[in-house]
Amino acid sequence: MSGIEINNLSKSFTLHNQGDARIEVFANMSLHVDPGECVALTGPSGMGKSTLLRMIYGNYLADGGSIMVNGTEIVGADPRIVLDLRASRLGYVSQFLRVVPRVPALEVVAEPFQKAGGNWEQGKELAEELLTRLRIPTSLWQLSPLTFSGGEQQRINIARGFVHPYPVLLLDEPTASLDQENRKIVLDLIHEAKQRQVAIIGIFHDQAARDEVCDRTIDIRDHAVAR
Repeated sequence: MSGIEINNLSKSFTLHNQGDARIEVFANMSLHVDPGECVALTGPSGMGKSTLLRMIYGNYLADGGSIMVNGTEIVGADPRIVLDLRASRLGYVSQFLRVVPRVPALEVVAEPFQKAGGNWEQGKELAEELLTRLRIPTSLWQLSPLTFSGGEQQRINIARGFVHPYPVLLLDEPTASLDQENRKIVLDLIHEAKQRQVAIIGIFHDQAARDEVCDRTIDIRDHAVAR
């Protein structure tokens, strides 16, 4: 099964430092994202939008239900299966850049392509194209992106997410911290991914961006447990 298919998903957190208090997040959530579709998660902060993205990515475990990503079941999967899925079929553009210190930006961007089985030279060419397109000066390519500004780090995250043609993409505020020119570039990348039949689900607090690239929205309040 292509895209994302979620059925009867449940999730809760146990606060062990507060008397094992239990917070219910989702119960019996079902949704789908088809290839070539971009779906936005909406709703107030703290209702579970980021939690859902992390569950799809396999960072958070589900209490029950099913999460199928490009034909692979995430819930209960062996960690090696999840890692293999991330390497080749599931990209994630988060709000925070997490990379090994001192690794040059060019290598940071090319890394996902190489992990998916691509060679270094082709990965380097694709990384250079994206860095140029996202207006990262060539003078910065051999520096660690941890020294960059917030907006530059966000563009490195975006380049990493688009350097390999993942069939499924998770986007967490992809246009945050960006000026108008860079925002347009990112929206163009999303449009192009949709044309390649990539299934995309994300958080877009920028309503104009959401209106431009998203085919529909899912209000997380319709699936969250009242509390």
